[in-house]
Amino acid sequence: MLSVALWLKHRDPAARIAWTLGCAFYLAHVVAAFQFHHHWSHLAAYQETAQQTADVFGINWGGGLYFNYVFTAVWVADAVWWWRSGLDGYRARPRWVTGAVHGFFGFMFFNAAVVFGSNFMRWFGVASMLILVVIAASRYRRVATPVGRF
Repeated sequence: MLSVALWLKHRDPAARIAWTLGCAFYLAHVVAAFQFHHHWSHLAAYQETAQQTADVFGINWGGGLYFNYVFTAVWVADAVWWWRSGLDGYRARPRWVTGAVHGFFGFMFFNAAVVFGSNFMRWFGVASMLILVVIAASRYRRVATPVGRF
């Protein structure tokens, strides 16, 4: 969230570092979860995901785990893209790519923090999303306002 907020504020060097560090911490989280909780078993992770989905939605389905796998691959690829293309190259990429990545990340964050999170994480997730919406709205309102108007 911090990285996206910095990116929206055009603080690209800090945003790229925050994005990369976030990715590294997320990868450490994945490794720790598979090492200590799932014992490197995809089946155990799938069953745990299915149980959590059943607890929330009443459907015993573990397919959400595959969304996490895609999320991992997309975040690593996006971080690598940002470093390889440079600050200007990353910002110049097609808008639909940025929109797709950030939309998918927003969906995943909302589900992890708000839908499946603890009470504290729900409030943290909602507050974080609202802060990003305010920052994005102020940025786009400023961009869309013609010169000489406020």
